Amino acid sequence: MSRIALVRHGPTEWNAQKRLQGQADKPLSDEGRARVRTWRLPDDLHAFDWVASPLSRAQETARLLGLDPAPEPALIEMHWGEWEGCTHTELKEKYGAEFKRRAGRGIDLRPHGGESPREVRERFAGWAASVGRSGRPMGAVAHQGIIRAAISLATGWDMVNPLPDKMDWDAVHLFAVESDGTVSIERLNISLLSSSQGAE
Repeated sequence: MSRIALVRHGPTEWNAQKRLQGQADKPLSDEGRARVRTWRLPDDLHAFDWVASPLSRAQETARLLGLDPAPEPALIEMHWGEWEGCTHTELKEKYGAEFKRRAGRGIDLRPHGGESPREVRERFAGWAASVGRSGRPMGAVAHQGIIRAAISLATGWDMVNPLPDKMDWDAVHLFAVESDGTVSIERLNISLLSSSQGAE
């Protein structure tokens, strides 16, 4: 058994504009950098091995946290295809009822030219299983889509209904993973705004 600590990257301009970023390589905004500088990893998580999505917003977040992570391609954000760069309002205007129909499929939503959340969950599951077999605790700076995939894997959440837990994105989310790849939630929403709060 091992543990996986997941942190979402800091905010970008597209986050502020509520645009789907996907695999578009958008950097942190000035406000995002300032926000991440207020974060502190719990002391016990510094002993974890750390990786990060290869996208610059995750890599920069990790560096601002004092980490030197290896890039991990399996943790890249969901590919939103032709939807990347658009807001929900723009997608509704462009696709009409088709957008609503696809969005209603939850984990099997497939954007035009993109991948589904189920596919994201499958690639996260493969990576998580390798962590479980290693027996080493692993931390990762990644994306909302990856953290949603981890929660789905642990709970069976189909992404049609809202997240089963209210999520704090200024936080670490801790999971346990068995050697057979079984993932469970250990603790969500461990604040990054207080260095005194550990992950134990």
